[in-house]
Amino acid sequence: MIVFSVTSFITAITSIVLGIFVYLRNGKAPLIRLSFLMCVCVGIWAFGLCMFFNSTEKESAFFWGYFHNIIATFIPMLFLHFTFTFLRENAYRKTVLGIAYSTFFLILFFVVTFPNSFVKDVIPKLSFRYYIEPGAIYYPFSIMYCIFLSYAVFISIKNYRKSTAFFRNQIKYIIIATICGFGGGATSFPLIFDIPIYPIGLIFIPLYPIIIYYAIVKYRLMDINIVIKKSTVYVSLFSLIFIPFFFVSVFVQKFFFHSMSYEFSFIIFILYCIGTFIFLRLEPMTERTIEQMLFKDKYDYKKTLSELSKAMISILDKENLLKTIINTITEAMGVEKASILLIDEEKGFYSLQSGREFIHIKEQDFRLALDDPFIIWFNKQKEIVIKEELERDIDNEENRVIVEKLGVMASELCIPLFTKQKLIGLCNLGNKQKGDMFSHEDLALLETLSNQAAIAIENAILYEDLKKSEAYIRRTERLAALGTLTAGLAHEIRNPMVAIKTFVQLIPDRLDDADFMENFLKITSDEVERICVLVNELLEFSRPSEPKFQKEYINDIIEKMILLVENKAKKKKIRIIKRYGKGLPLIFIDQEKIKQVLLNLLMNSIDAIKADGLISVTTRLIRKRNSKSYIQIEIGDNGEGINKDDLDHIFIPFFTRKYKGSGLGLSISYSIIQEHSGFIEVESKIGGGTIFYIDLPLGLDEGSVFHGINRSLVNMSEG
Repeated sequence: MIVFSVTSFITAITSIVLGIFVYLRNGKAPLIRLSFLMCVCVGIWAFGLCMFFNSTEKESAFFWGYFHNIIATFIPMLFLHFTFTFLRENAYRKTVLGIAYSTFFLILFFVVTFPNSFVKDVIPKLSFRYYIEPGAIYYPFSIMYCIFLSYAVFISIKNYRKSTAFFRNQIKYIIIATICGFGGGATSFPLIFDIPIYPIGLIFIPLYPIIIYYAIVKYRLMDINIVIKKSTVYVSLFSLIFIPFFFVSVFVQKFFFHSMSYEFSFIIFILYCIGTFIFLRLEPMTERTIEQMLFKDKYDYKKTLSELSKAMISILDKENLLKTIINTITEAMGVEKASILLIDEEKGFYSLQSGREFIHIKEQDFRLALDDPFIIWFNKQKEIVIKEELERDIDNEENRVIVEKLGVMASELCIPLFTKQKLIGLCNLGNKQKGDMFSHEDLALLETLSNQAAIAIENAILYEDLKKSEAYIRRTERLAALGTLTAGLAHEIRNPMVAIKTFVQLIPDRLDDADFMENFLKITSDEVERICVLVNELLEFSRPSEPKFQKEYINDIIEKMILLVENKAKKKKIRIIKRYGKGLPLIFIDQEKIKQVLLNLLMNSIDAIKADGLISVTTRLIRKRNSKSYIQIEIGDNGEGINKDDLDHIFIPFFTRKYKGSGLGLSISYSIIQEHSGFIEVESKIGGGTIFYIDLPLGLDEGSVFHGINRSLVNMSEG
């Protein structure tokens, strides 16, 4: 029965390897633990079956027959539990598993207590040298086996019908594997109960671990993301190490003792598996412990640099990033001096951007043209360079030039910073304070760090450029708004000036008219005050200012912006209705930026109304689901409205449906509100008008301001 022996042995190897592999991925997850136990049980059962088929003596055959059948009692129970957990099936879960475990433990008790009631004997059957003669307990065990597996398949099929996509495919492979593996195992029952049918299904059992493995690789079964390469390495190592060792142990027994014990060989095999498993688990922990005890300084700096690589991703300010890189490396590695040079493509050279422990710096010493031999050499080498190594071949003209330049920059070790095959900078490190050399481990760590640092620096440069671009765009949009406002305000200022001029011309003739003079002073004073307010607001809006967050009354700011657009609204016979919330608290905002948002939305509303329209401005205090308080500004109009298909695009830069317009106003408004950690939403319907809702939080810290700026720039760049 060589075929059954070979297939059983293959099942044993593949199942145990699969179980260990799954457990190493995430041994704490309940589903993974169940899968691991099931795979190991299947593997041990298959190994016992292999030994049973290879037994030449009755005592050995009885041992292995009893052994592999005891292990078989665990398999249906574990598989049923695994199926419930995998499918997240809660219907009757506690009841079914409760009954199942009770039945399992009851049968296991009789199996262990009364061995002969389970396996009565082993006798020849058909062409098998030995086969199981069942005892009384074997009958309820076989019934339990069939019921548990049938119910597992039943609930799997039920979930398969109502599932979709990936989960549906995962269930499909579980069902196929169950039919091949456990269905194949069930074909051994007829011959056990003296029904002359060959257990032909046993040869299909190896398909169970193979199908499960395929489902793991292709359909991420049990949420395990792996690659075939890693899995193949594990299987290959197992095959190359365990299988030869096992056969060597068998040969040694035969050679020295002139006999062979399958039981002893099995124990050796299990010990090999356990030893390897323990080694894989203890090796990383042991390495860390030894490093902490014997090489504490080295371990600490490795940990520090590892933390730096993670922190660099979140630092977007270039100056702060460079200082962090230099300070961390010099302190962790005990380096005396350090400097970073970055490329300036507009000026055509690399220049010093950050340095440490330099008393007198000559910028010329750290300035390298793009075609400098030093830069050309690094573009060819693309690797870390140690000055001391180059000095060993100082007769080489090229090396001599590089060594001289490194000496000028006080650089003992120079790290090129490459992104996308482009040299964006150089990081120079001086001598270590203790006079130690840079080890191979240092270089490997710095090389990894340099790749991450280059990406972080490139991101910081991009962020800096985006800030400049956004500032320019905002300034341009503000100037465009000023042009529109100035044209409207010219008329608004001209009217009171005409009235004042008329009164001034009449003064010589009516100097003695007390009523006239009183009326004159009152009217001119009011008109001049109105002109001053308009001009001051216009000047304040046009004046560029640094971002400045401070507490303001939102109603006062809105009133000033309405004053600027009132004249344009009057020309189109548009009424502006103000519904200000009473007693609103102070709010932490940048007044000038919020003015720009309000002005943009008010002018958009005016443009959306043809004539005789209505604009409403409402403020109120609200509380969102995140339990934070916000002041909400609602600006609505009864204009033309926005097409439903356009609503998702109105905040994207340069998107506009206006005949005249840049398409930047709403994009800038969106980014400004993001800076304030607020929200801006819109509701609109063609012919039904548009409503904008601006929600500004009552409190705002510096971290959220920075985060808001970052998010807004990313949104603009993606748009």
